[in-house]
Amino acid sequence: MKLQKRLSRKYKGKNYHKYILVIPKKEIKNSGFKEGQELKINSKKGEIKITF
Repeated sequence: MKLQKRLSRKYKGKNYHKYILVIPKKEIKNSGFKEGQELKINSKKGEIKITF
C-alpha cells in the first residue's frame, strides 16, 4: 500500500492538499468494499481502521 499526497487546489496563493491511500485490488475484494460505498474511519496514533 502507499499513502500519496496530492494537490487538491490552489486558492489565493495557498495550496490545499488531500491524501490518497492506494489499496491493492485483492485487498478491496477480500474486504467486501464496493466502489462508491460510504466508509467510516477511526484513527489513533499508528493505526487507521476503515469500515462500512
